[in-house]
Amino acid sequence: QDKKCTYINYPLTTTIVVLRSLTDFVYLLNILLRFRLAYLDPESTELGAGELVKHPKKIAKNYMRGWFLIDLLNAPPLPQIIVLLVLPGELGSSGANYAKNLLRTAVVVQYVPRLWRFLPLVIGRAESGFTFQTAWANLVINFLTFVLSGHVMGACWYLFGLQRVNQCFRDACHNSNITNCINFIDCGHGEEFMELSRNPEWKNWISDVNATACFTTIGGGGGGFSYGIFAQAVNLTTEDSFITRYIYSQISTLAGNQEPSYFVWEVLFTMLIVGLGLLLFAFLIGNMQNFLQALGQRRLEMFLRRRDVEQWMNHRRLPPELRRTVKEAERHNWAATRGVNEEALLENLPEDLRREVRRHLFRFLKEVGIFNMEIHDNELDAIYEKLKQRTYKKGSEIFCTGGVVDKMVLIVRGKLKSTGEDGTVITLSQGQVCGDELLTWCRQHASSLSKGIQVTEMGQRLISRRTVKCLTQVEVFLLREVDLKDVDSILAGCLRNPLVQDAIRSIDHSFFSCFPTTTQAIKRTTELNFDMLSSFRLMCKCNDHGIDLLLTQESIVGEENQSCTSKDSTAWSCQQKRD
Repeated sequence: QDKKCTYINYPLTTTIVVLRSLTDFVYLLNILLRFRLAYLDPESTELGAGELVKHPKKIAKNYMRGWFLIDLLNAPPLPQIIVLLVLPGELGSSGANYAKNLLRTAVVVQYVPRLWRFLPLVIGRAESGFTFQTAWANLVINFLTFVLSGHVMGACWYLFGLQRVNQCFRDACHNSNITNCINFIDCGHGEEFMELSRNPEWKNWISDVNATACFTTIGGGGGGFSYGIFAQAVNLTTEDSFITRYIYSQISTLAGNQEPSYFVWEVLFTMLIVGLGLLLFAFLIGNMQNFLQALGQRRLEMFLRRRDVEQWMNHRRLPPELRRTVKEAERHNWAATRGVNEEALLENLPEDLRREVRRHLFRFLKEVGIFNMEIHDNELDAIYEKLKQRTYKKGSEIFCTGGVVDKMVLIVRGKLKSTGEDGTVITLSQGQVCGDELLTWCRQHASSLSKGIQVTEMGQRLISRRTVKCLTQVEVFLLREVDLKDVDSILAGCLRNPLVQDAIRSIDHSFFSCFPTTTQAIKRTTELNFDMLSSFRLMCKCNDHGIDLLLTQESIVGEENQSCTSKDSTAWSCQQKRD
C-alpha cells in the first residue's frame, strides 16, 4: 500500500508449494492404485452380479483405455512448476502480475478434470464401487465439499480483488502525467524497491492522488474506482497475516449485501457464486435431512408398526385389557429384536456364512442337556435351521395344564416357573429346556413318560400336565412339532443309544413330578421333603420291549434305600429295602 504496487511473497510461496505438493502426491498414488484395482467385467454383469477381473495386465489395459489420461492430467503439480520454474527464469522482476494470470489459468485448467473425477465420488456414482454408505460419512463429505468450494470461491474472490486493484493502478497511471509509471505497478519479488527508488518519478507515483484513492476510496462514488463485490478484498490484500487472508477468503464473505459493479466479469462471477452456493447448500441440507432421518429411522419404523397394531385392534374391537397386553407384548418384542427380521436377514446370506452365523448364535445349545452329546456338526446345523426366536413378557404362559404341547422351548434368557397338578413348583432358567418330551413323543408316537410333565396322547396331540409361566421377560428359541419330526430323523441314531437316553433323563429337573403316585410313595417311605429328591439317581436300560427305568436313592437319611422299576413304560412298582 505504501509503495503502490503488487509483489510476490516468495518465502510464503515456498510453504504453500510444499503443502500443495502433498495433495498432488495423493493423485499420483491414486494412479498407481488404479493399475492394481480390480474391476467388474461389463459383459458379465448382464447375467448377474458380474465377474471380478483380477489379472494385472487386464486391469492395466482397462485403466489405460478409461480414465488414465484424465488422471494423468490431474497429477502434475502445474502451479508449483509455474511458481518455481517459469516465473523466476522467464519473467524476472515483473512477475507478480503475470504470475497471477498464469496461476489462475493453471488452476482453472487443472480443477475442471479434478472436479470431473471428484463429483461422481461425492454423489455416490463412482465406477470403482467405492461409496460412502453411512449417513455420517455422507454428511461429513458434503460438509467438507461445501467448505472446500467456499474456499475455492473465496480464493478466486481474493485473486479477482487483487486484479481489480491492479486495474485501478493502471487507470491511475493512465490518468497521470508520470512517465513509465506502468513499470511501478509490479514490484516483482519485493526486492526491487531500492532499484525503483532511484527513479525520480517513483516519489511522484507514491504520492499520486489517483493511486492513493485505490486504497482509500471504496465504492463507485466520489470519482473513485468501482470495486463492487471486491471492495472488502481491497483492504484484505494489504494484510500481512496469511491466516487473516485465508480465513476471510471464504464464500461467507460474499453474502447477499455485496453489490456488484457494472464490470461484466464481476457480474458473471457473482452469478456463479449465487448458483454454486445454492446448489452446494441444497446438497448439504439434503444430506443433513438424510442424516437426521437415518438417526430416527428405527424410531419411525417402530411408530408405524405400533400404528398398524393399533388400527388392527380397532378393526377387531379388542377389549381395553387385551389391547394393553398386546401393546406391551409388541413393545417387548421390538426391544428384543430392534425391528430386525433375523430370519429374512439370514436367508439372504450365502450358505456358508449363514451356517457360521447360526453356529455363533446357537452355540449355547451345546450346554443344553439334550444336545450335550456326540452329535455331528452337520446334524446340529440342520437343527439350527429349525430354531425360531420368540420373546415372552413377564406373566406369559408358555404351557398350561390341559393344553397342547406343540413346541419345545430352549431358554436363552430369563426365568420360568413350572407348576404341576400336585402343586410342585420348579424354576427354569437359562440353558434349560421345557417341552422336550415332545421329542420323545414324536419318536415313539405313543404315550410317553418324559421330563417333568405327565403327558398322555389325546388323538394325535400331546397334552401337558404342568403350567409354565414367565417370572421375568424371557427370550427363547422354539422347535415346533413339525420341525421336531425332522429333528427326530436327524437324531434317530443318537436317540437309540442307551447312554444318550440316560443323559437325556439324568439332566431332567422335574422327572419325579411326572409321576405323583410314585413320588408320594417315596416321600411317605423316606419322610423326605420334595426338595431333597435331587439325591435320586436315574438309570435306564434298553431291552426288546421298551425301556427299563431304575430310580434309586442313596441312604442319606437313616438307613433306608428304595428303588422303583418300570417295565415297558407302563407299570410302576416300589419296594422298600433296608441295608
